Amino acid sequence: MLRNYLDKIKPLFEDDGKLHCFRSVFEGIETFLYVPNSTSKTGTNIHDAIDSKRIMSIVVIALLPALLFGMYNVGYQNYLAAGRLADATFFDLFIYGFLAVLPKILVSYIVGLGIEFIWAQMKGEEIQEGYLVSGILIPLIIPINCPLWILAIAVAFSVIFVKEIFGGTGMNIFNVALGARAFLFFSYPTEMSGDSVWVANDTIFGLGNVLPDTFTQATPLALTAQNMSIGYDLRELIVGLIPGSIGETSVIAIGIGALILLFTGIASWKTMLSVFFGGAFMAFVFKELGMTSITWYEHLFLGGFCFGAVFMATDPVTSARTETGKYIYGFLIGVVAIAIRIMNPGYPEGMMLSILLMNMLAPLIDHCVVQHNISKRAKRTSQKI
Repeated sequence: MLRNYLDKIKPLFEDDGKLHCFRSVFEGIETFLYVPNSTSKTGTNIHDAIDSKRIMSIVVIALLPALLFGMYNVGYQNYLAAGRLADATFFDLFIYGFLAVLPKILVSYIVGLGIEFIWAQMKGEEIQEGYLVSGILIPLIIPINCPLWILAIAVAFSVIFVKEIFGGTGMNIFNVALGARAFLFFSYPTEMSGDSVWVANDTIFGLGNVLPDTFTQATPLALTAQNMSIGYDLRELIVGLIPGSIGETSVIAIGIGALILLFTGIASWKTMLSVFFGGAFMAFVFKELGMTSITWYEHLFLGGFCFGAVFMATDPVTSARTETGKYIYGFLIGVVAIAIRIMNPGYPEGMMLSILLMNMLAPLIDHCVVQHNISKRAKRTSQKI
């Protein structure tokens, strides 16, 4: 019935239809709901059972565990800080977190898709699908107390200057979500770091608690930068009921997303695994040199390391594309992330800058891998001659 209805109204959106100005919107919705059944005029035919919109949808599904846990953790941290955790039910915590996170998701999608719509109308093209993932990634990598107006500015900046100005989906050099986070970090550092941005401090429809103005709560990663104990054991770090960005705290939830991406073949296990190897190697070296007080494996569970390795480093658009290059690309992300984290106490995270740096170097890595293969084949051929 839905297919018949779309076919019935489709003429309205053609070049001579009454709603032709909304053609890009209709085509975007149609191809999101149904796999394209058209063929290319150049002779290259669509032969796969999945298109980019379906790929993006799978990534969104993989992000849901981290999103849902993040909502619960927002409520958990608020009630824990107020000393009322024992009085709250599971639904109190989750609903409060849901109401606190929902506005950020709405702002992200409304601003991002609004710009996508305007851009597509200006170019007379179909609405691009890349922001389906970026729209949910951005709220997950920011603190819960980030103001909505600042988030809107960051989303607009990232969509325009990180994505569209380079040609849109598939053409961007840098990860769009990390572009937004970098803008927030360098433009509004007090809203993205410190000890007062990680725990929600307000009531919503009678739920939640207003905390004292003097209340602060540092993340475990921030404590390590100050040479202090992280205050949590390994089990707590893996479960994720700790302060941090909305979707980055639970290793279990992120792990479920990783399994979905790997099972469906959306993400490269080579890139993902290499990030952890690189991070473990560098953390072990610094531990042996006495430059860090925590073990190498604890570093892998702190901050946004796991989230970045699973959902950011594996971005097929901005990562290395050669098979050997994926190993190099991922390993260097892990190495640089830990190096920044330990050697620069002013910026204890490191994962964001590491991935953005390697986004820039990914084409060079692929070029070197390809040239190396060409040289090997040329040498082998000359030997046979």
